[in-house]
Amino acid sequence: MRILIAPDSFGDTMSAVVASAAISRGWAAARPDDTLVLAPQSDGGPGFVDVLASRFGEIVAEDVHGPLGAGVTAHWLFDDASSTAYVECAQACGLHQLGGRPTPRTAVAATTHGVGELVAAALARGARHLVVGLGGSATTDGGAGLVDALGGPERARERLAGVEIVVASDVENPLLGSLGAAAVFGPQKGADPETVQLLEKRLTEWSVTLNELAGRDVTADAGAGAAGGLGAALIALGGSRVSGATVVADATDLTADVAAADLVITGEGRFDSQTLRGKVVSALHNAASTSGASGAGAQTVVLAGQVTLSPAEIAESGIVGAHAIVDVAGSVEVAMDDAENQLVRLAEKVAGSVAGR
Repeated sequence: MRILIAPDSFGDTMSAVVASAAISRGWAAARPDDTLVLAPQSDGGPGFVDVLASRFGEIVAEDVHGPLGAGVTAHWLFDDASSTAYVECAQACGLHQLGGRPTPRTAVAATTHGVGELVAAALARGARHLVVGLGGSATTDGGAGLVDALGGPERARERLAGVEIVVASDVENPLLGSLGAAAVFGPQKGADPETVQLLEKRLTEWSVTLNELAGRDVTADAGAGAAGGLGAALIALGGSRVSGATVVADATDLTADVAAADLVITGEGRFDSQTLRGKVVSALHNAASTSGASGAGAQTVVLAGQVTLSPAEIAESGIVGAHAIVDVAGSVEVAMDDAENQLVRLAEKVAGSVAGR
Protein backbone atom coordinates (compact mmCIF):
# COMPACT_ATOMS: atom_id res chain seq x y z
CA MET A 1 0.00 0.00 0.00
CA ARG A 2 0.95 3.63 -0.49
CA ILE A 3 0.35 5.47 2.79
CA LEU A 4 0.15 9.25 3.07
CA ILE A 5 1.12 10.39 6.57
CA ALA A 6 -0.13 13.95 7.03
CA PRO A 7 -0.77 14.98 10.65
CA ASP A 8 -1.20 18.41 12.18
CA SER A 9 0.81 19.27 15.31
CA PHE A 10 -0.13 17.53 18.56
CA GLY A 11 -0.53 20.68 20.64
CA ASP A 12 2.58 21.48 22.65
CA THR A 13 3.78 17.87 22.75
CA MET A 14 4.82 17.30 19.13
CA SER A 15 5.22 19.34 15.98
CA ALA A 16 3.63 18.00 12.82
CA VAL A 17 7.10 17.17 11.48
CA VAL A 18 7.97 15.12 14.57
CA ALA A 19 4.56 13.45 14.61
CA SER A 20 4.77 12.39 10.96
CA ALA A 21 8.20 10.85 11.55
CA ALA A 22 6.93 8.98 14.63
CA ILE A 23 3.93 7.58 12.75
CA SER A 24 6.24 6.52 9.94
CA ARG A 25 8.54 4.61 12.30
CA GLY A 26 5.67 2.78 13.95
CA TRP A 27 3.92 1.95 10.69
CA ALA A 28 7.09 0.67 9.04
CA ALA A 29 7.75 -1.64 11.99
CA ALA A 30 4.48 -3.47 11.34
CA ARG A 31 4.25 -3.09 7.54
CA PRO A 32 7.78 -2.69 6.14
CA ASP A 33 6.69 -3.21 2.53
CA ASP A 34 4.32 -0.23 2.43
CA THR A 35 5.42 2.97 0.70
CA LEU A 36 5.24 5.85 3.15
CA VAL A 37 4.91 9.48 2.03
CA LEU A 38 5.40 12.06 4.79
CA ALA A 39 3.49 15.34 4.39
CA PRO A 40 3.14 17.12 7.76
CA GLN A 41 0.41 19.78 7.77
CA SER A 42 -0.51 23.01 9.58
CA ASP A 43 -3.44 25.41 9.85
CA GLY A 44 -1.18 28.45 10.20
CA GLY A 45 -0.44 28.09 13.90
CA PRO A 46 2.72 26.81 15.64
CA GLY A 47 4.75 24.65 13.28
CA PHE A 48 3.59 26.49 10.14
CA VAL A 49 7.13 27.39 9.04
CA ASP A 50 8.64 24.00 9.91
CA VAL A 51 5.98 22.18 7.90
CA LEU A 52 6.61 24.28 4.81
CA ALA A 53 10.38 24.14 5.26
CA SER A 54 10.21 20.34 5.10
CA ARG A 55 9.25 20.76 1.43
CA PHE A 56 10.94 23.91 0.08
CA GLY A 57 12.54 27.28 0.78
CA GLU A 58 15.27 28.69 2.98
CA ILE A 59 14.81 29.11 6.73
CA VAL A 60 15.98 32.50 8.00
CA ALA A 61 16.75 33.18 11.67
CA GLU A 62 15.83 36.62 12.97
CA ASP A 63 16.38 38.21 16.39
CA VAL A 64 13.17 40.05 17.30
CA HIS A 65 11.20 41.17 20.32
CA GLY A 66 9.09 38.48 21.96
CA PRO A 67 5.54 39.00 23.30
CA LEU A 68 6.75 40.69 26.49
CA GLY A 69 9.68 42.56 24.96
CA ALA A 70 12.54 40.15 25.67
CA GLY A 71 14.63 39.12 22.68
CA VAL A 72 13.77 35.85 20.90
CA THR A 73 15.14 34.15 17.82
CA ALA A 74 12.32 33.57 15.36
CA HIS A 75 12.45 31.69 12.08
CA TRP A 76 10.71 32.49 8.84
CA LEU A 77 10.84 30.93 5.40
CA PHE A 78 11.84 32.53 2.11
CA ASP A 79 11.14 30.99 -1.28
CA ASP A 80 13.46 32.82 -3.64
CA ALA A 81 11.85 31.38 -6.77
CA SER A 82 8.53 33.09 -6.03
CA SER A 83 9.81 35.95 -3.81
CA THR A 84 7.43 34.67 -1.13
CA ALA A 85 8.02 35.00 2.61
CA TYR A 86 6.20 32.75 5.07
CA VAL A 87 5.95 34.18 8.59
CA GLU A 88 4.55 32.35 11.62
CA CYS A 89 3.28 34.79 14.23
CA ALA A 90 3.77 32.29 17.06
CA GLN A 91 7.52 32.42 16.40
CA ALA A 92 7.52 36.03 17.65
CA CYS A 93 4.53 36.29 19.99
CA GLY A 94 3.55 32.74 20.92
CA LEU A 95 2.08 31.67 24.23
CA HIS A 96 5.06 29.35 24.69
CA GLN A 97 7.37 32.41 24.82
CA LEU A 98 5.82 33.96 27.92
CA GLY A 99 8.21 32.10 30.20
CA GLY A 100 5.37 30.81 32.35
CA ARG A 101 1.62 30.56 32.58
CA PRO A 102 -0.39 33.40 31.01
CA THR A 103 -1.86 35.89 33.47
CA PRO A 104 -4.06 38.99 33.24
CA ARG A 105 -0.87 41.05 33.21
CA THR A 106 0.64 39.17 30.26
CA ALA A 107 -2.70 39.24 28.43
CA VAL A 108 -2.59 43.04 28.47
CA ALA A 109 1.15 43.45 27.92
CA ALA A 110 1.75 40.94 25.10
CA THR A 111 2.53 42.59 21.77
CA THR A 112 2.84 41.66 18.10
CA HIS A 113 5.83 44.00 17.65
CA GLY A 114 8.13 41.07 16.86
CA VAL A 115 5.84 39.92 14.06
CA GLY A 116 6.21 43.35 12.51
CA GLU A 117 9.98 42.97 12.73
CA LEU A 118 9.74 39.66 10.87
CA VAL A 119 7.62 41.31 8.17
CA ALA A 120 10.19 44.13 7.89
CA ALA A 121 12.97 41.57 7.49
CA ALA A 122 11.00 39.81 4.76
CA LEU A 123 10.48 43.09 2.91
CA ALA A 124 14.18 43.87 3.19
CA ARG A 125 14.91 40.48 1.62
CA GLY A 126 12.78 41.44 -1.38
CA ALA A 127 9.55 39.59 -0.63
CA ARG A 128 6.71 40.51 -2.99
CA HIS A 129 4.32 37.97 -1.52
CA LEU A 130 3.82 37.68 2.24
CA VAL A 131 2.00 34.77 3.90
CA VAL A 132 1.44 35.20 7.64
CA GLY A 133 0.32 32.15 9.62
CA LEU A 134 -1.85 33.06 12.60
CA GLY A 135 -2.41 30.95 15.70
CA GLY A 136 -0.96 30.19 19.11
CA SER A 137 -0.37 33.85 19.99
CA ALA A 138 -0.21 35.35 23.49
CA THR A 139 -1.45 38.70 22.18
CA THR A 140 -4.69 40.66 22.01
CA ASP A 141 -3.34 43.96 20.71
CA GLY A 142 -5.18 43.98 17.38
CA GLY A 143 -1.86 44.01 15.54
CA ALA A 144 -0.94 47.40 16.99
CA GLY A 145 2.56 46.14 17.75
CA LEU A 146 3.05 44.98 14.17
CA VAL A 147 1.89 48.32 12.77
CA ASP A 148 4.17 50.19 15.18
CA ALA A 149 7.18 48.05 14.19
CA LEU A 150 6.54 48.96 10.55
CA GLY A 151 6.61 52.68 11.35
CA GLY A 152 2.96 53.45 12.13
CA PRO A 153 -0.22 53.15 10.04
CA GLU A 154 0.73 55.32 7.07
CA ARG A 155 4.31 54.09 6.84
CA ALA A 156 3.15 50.47 7.16
CA ARG A 157 0.74 50.96 4.28
CA GLU A 158 3.48 52.51 2.15
CA ARG A 159 5.93 49.70 2.85
CA LEU A 160 3.36 47.02 2.01
CA ALA A 161 2.01 48.72 -1.12
CA GLY A 162 2.28 46.29 -4.01
CA VAL A 163 2.92 43.32 -1.73
CA GLU A 164 0.37 40.51 -1.81
CA ILE A 165 -0.57 39.67 1.79
CA VAL A 166 -2.18 36.36 2.65
CA VAL A 167 -3.62 35.96 6.15
CA ALA A 168 -3.39 32.21 6.79
CA SER A 169 -5.80 31.20 9.52
CA ASP A 170 -8.64 28.77 10.09
CA VAL A 171 -10.13 31.04 12.77
CA GLU A 172 -13.15 32.92 11.40
CA ASN A 173 -13.96 35.10 14.41
CA PRO A 174 -14.55 38.85 14.01
CA LEU A 175 -12.47 41.39 15.90
CA LEU A 176 -15.09 42.59 18.39
CA GLY A 177 -18.11 41.40 20.33
CA SER A 178 -19.15 38.15 21.97
CA LEU A 179 -17.41 36.11 19.26
CA GLY A 180 -14.41 38.43 19.01
CA ALA A 181 -10.75 38.19 19.89
CA ALA A 182 -11.00 39.32 23.51
CA ALA A 183 -14.18 37.47 24.50
CA VAL A 184 -13.35 34.12 22.91
CA PHE A 185 -9.58 33.88 23.06
CA GLY A 186 -8.69 36.30 25.87
CA PRO A 187 -9.34 33.76 28.66
CA GLN A 188 -7.01 31.27 26.95
CA LYS A 189 -4.32 33.95 27.15
CA GLY A 190 -4.72 34.63 30.85
CA ALA A 191 -7.43 37.29 30.80
CA ASP A 192 -9.97 37.28 33.64
CA PRO A 193 -13.45 38.84 33.05
CA GLU A 194 -12.27 42.33 33.99
CA THR A 195 -9.26 42.04 31.70
CA VAL A 196 -11.44 40.81 28.83
CA GLN A 197 -13.46 44.01 29.14
CA LEU A 198 -10.27 46.06 29.12
CA LEU A 199 -8.99 44.26 26.02
CA GLU A 200 -12.33 44.69 24.26
CA LYS A 201 -12.27 48.45 25.00
CA ARG A 202 -8.71 48.73 23.69
CA LEU A 203 -9.53 46.80 20.52
CA THR A 204 -12.62 48.95 19.93
CA GLU A 205 -10.55 52.13 20.15
CA TRP A 206 -7.81 50.69 17.91
CA SER A 207 -10.36 49.54 15.33
CA VAL A 208 -11.01 53.19 14.43
CA THR A 209 -7.44 53.43 13.14
CA LEU A 210 -7.69 50.11 11.31
CA ASN A 211 -10.93 51.11 9.60
CA GLU A 212 -9.40 54.42 8.50
CA LEU A 213 -6.39 52.53 7.20
CA ALA A 214 -8.56 50.16 5.18
CA GLY A 215 -11.10 52.75 4.08
CA ARG A 216 -13.88 50.49 5.33
CA ASP A 217 -15.01 48.57 8.42
CA VAL A 218 -12.82 45.47 8.77
CA THR A 219 -13.92 44.47 12.26
CA ALA A 220 -16.56 41.98 11.10
CA ASP A 221 -14.39 40.30 8.48
CA ALA A 222 -13.90 36.57 8.94
CA GLY A 223 -10.53 36.05 10.60
CA ALA A 224 -10.23 39.64 11.88
CA GLY A 225 -10.11 38.25 15.42
CA ALA A 226 -7.40 35.70 14.69
CA ALA A 227 -4.21 35.94 16.79
CA GLY A 228 -5.76 38.50 19.10
CA GLY A 229 -6.83 40.78 16.25
CA LEU A 230 -3.60 40.56 14.27
CA GLY A 231 -5.81 39.33 11.46
CA ALA A 232 -7.68 42.66 11.43
CA ALA A 233 -4.45 44.65 11.11
CA LEU A 234 -3.21 42.54 8.21
CA ILE A 235 -6.59 42.76 6.48
CA ALA A 236 -6.57 46.55 6.96
CA LEU A 237 -3.14 46.64 5.31
CA GLY A 238 -4.55 44.89 2.24
CA GLY A 239 -4.42 41.25 3.27
CA SER A 240 -6.84 38.53 2.22
CA ARG A 241 -7.76 35.73 4.59
CA VAL A 242 -7.25 32.17 3.33
CA SER A 243 -7.59 28.91 5.24
CA GLY A 244 -4.20 28.10 6.73
CA ALA A 245 -4.70 24.42 5.98
CA THR A 246 -5.38 25.30 2.35
CA VAL A 247 -2.24 27.44 2.14
CA VAL A 248 -0.09 24.56 3.35
CA ALA A 249 -1.89 22.02 1.18
CA ASP A 250 -1.40 24.13 -1.94
CA ALA A 251 2.22 24.98 -1.16
CA THR A 252 3.14 21.33 -0.58
CA ASP A 253 1.09 19.94 -3.49
CA LEU A 254 -0.99 17.84 -1.11
CA THR A 255 -3.60 17.16 -3.80
CA ALA A 256 -1.13 15.06 -5.78
CA ASP A 257 -0.06 13.15 -2.65
CA VAL A 258 -3.67 12.38 -1.74
CA ALA A 259 -4.51 11.30 -5.28
CA ALA A 260 -1.72 8.73 -5.20
CA ALA A 261 -2.55 7.33 -1.75
CA ASP A 262 -4.31 4.09 -0.84
CA LEU A 263 -4.73 5.22 2.78
CA VAL A 264 -4.36 8.57 4.54
CA ILE A 265 -3.12 8.76 8.12
CA THR A 266 -3.63 12.11 9.82
CA GLY A 267 -3.92 13.33 13.40
CA GLU A 268 -3.73 16.05 16.03
CA GLY A 269 -3.59 16.48 19.77
CA ARG A 270 -7.33 16.24 20.45
CA PHE A 271 -9.83 14.74 18.02
CA ASP A 272 -13.15 16.38 18.96
CA SER A 273 -16.14 18.14 17.44
CA GLN A 274 -14.05 21.19 16.51
CA THR A 275 -11.87 18.95 14.34
CA LEU A 276 -14.77 18.37 11.97
CA ARG A 277 -15.26 22.11 11.36
CA GLY A 278 -12.65 22.88 8.75
CA LYS A 279 -9.44 22.03 10.61
CA VAL A 280 -6.55 20.14 9.03
CA VAL A 281 -7.91 16.66 9.76
CA SER A 282 -11.36 17.30 8.29
CA ALA A 283 -9.98 19.15 5.26
CA LEU A 284 -7.63 16.26 4.53
CA HIS A 285 -10.40 13.69 4.99
CA ASN A 286 -12.67 15.58 2.62
CA ALA A 287 -9.95 15.65 -0.01
CA ALA A 288 -9.14 11.97 0.44
CA SER A 289 -12.76 10.87 0.19
CA THR A 290 -13.02 12.19 -3.36
CA SER A 291 -9.55 11.17 -4.52
CA GLY A 292 -7.09 8.38 -3.78
CA ALA A 293 -5.15 5.90 -5.88
CA SER A 294 -8.19 3.66 -6.46
CA GLY A 295 -10.14 6.52 -8.00
CA ALA A 296 -12.95 5.87 -5.53
CA GLY A 297 -11.48 7.84 -2.65
CA ALA A 298 -8.87 6.94 -0.06
CA GLN A 299 -9.90 6.03 3.47
CA THR A 300 -8.76 8.17 6.39
CA VAL A 301 -7.49 7.03 9.78
CA VAL A 302 -6.91 9.48 12.63
CA LEU A 303 -4.25 9.08 15.32
CA ALA A 304 -4.68 11.60 18.14
CA GLY A 305 -3.56 12.33 21.65
CA GLN A 306 -7.14 11.96 22.83
CA VAL A 307 -10.37 11.05 21.02
CA THR A 308 -13.54 12.53 22.51
CA LEU A 309 -15.96 11.83 19.66
CA SER A 310 -18.28 8.85 19.99
CA PRO A 311 -17.99 5.87 17.62
CA ALA A 312 -21.28 6.99 16.02
CA GLU A 313 -19.92 10.52 15.39
CA ILE A 314 -16.73 9.11 13.90
CA ALA A 315 -18.67 6.75 11.65
CA GLU A 316 -20.98 9.55 10.53
CA SER A 317 -17.96 11.64 9.52
CA GLY A 318 -16.80 8.90 7.18
CA ILE A 319 -13.45 8.48 8.93
CA VAL A 320 -12.81 4.73 9.19
CA GLY A 321 -10.93 4.79 12.47
CA ALA A 322 -9.77 7.11 15.25
CA HIS A 323 -7.21 5.92 17.78
CA ALA A 324 -5.87 7.67 20.89
CA ILE A 325 -2.31 7.75 22.23
CA VAL A 326 -3.74 7.76 25.75
CA ASP A 327 -5.16 4.27 25.16
CA VAL A 328 -1.74 2.73 24.51
CA ALA A 329 0.04 4.93 27.05
CA GLY A 330 -2.34 4.06 29.87
CA SER A 331 -2.69 7.63 31.18
CA VAL A 332 -2.85 11.21 29.98
CA GLU A 333 0.37 11.96 31.86
CA VAL A 334 2.39 9.31 30.04
CA ALA A 335 0.72 10.21 26.74
CA MET A 336 1.96 13.80 27.10
CA ASP A 337 5.34 13.20 28.74
CA ASP A 338 6.36 10.46 26.30
CA ALA A 339 4.20 11.51 23.35
CA GLU A 340 6.59 10.70 20.52
CA ASN A 341 7.39 7.15 21.65
CA GLN A 342 3.75 6.45 22.46
CA LEU A 343 2.71 7.64 19.01
CA VAL A 344 5.22 5.21 17.49
CA ARG A 345 3.58 2.41 19.52
CA LEU A 346 0.09 3.47 18.48
CA ALA A 347 1.01 3.63 14.79
CA GLU A 348 2.58 0.17 14.95
CA LYS A 349 -0.55 -1.21 16.64
CA VAL A 350 -2.90 0.32 14.06
CA ALA A 351 -0.71 -0.82 11.17
CA GLY A 352 -0.73 -4.32 12.64
CA SER A 353 -4.51 -4.35 12.65
CA VAL A 354 -4.50 -3.35 8.98
CA ALA A 355 -2.11 -6.23 8.27
CA GLY A 356 -4.45 -8.56 10.16
CA ARG A 357 -7.38 -7.61 7.93
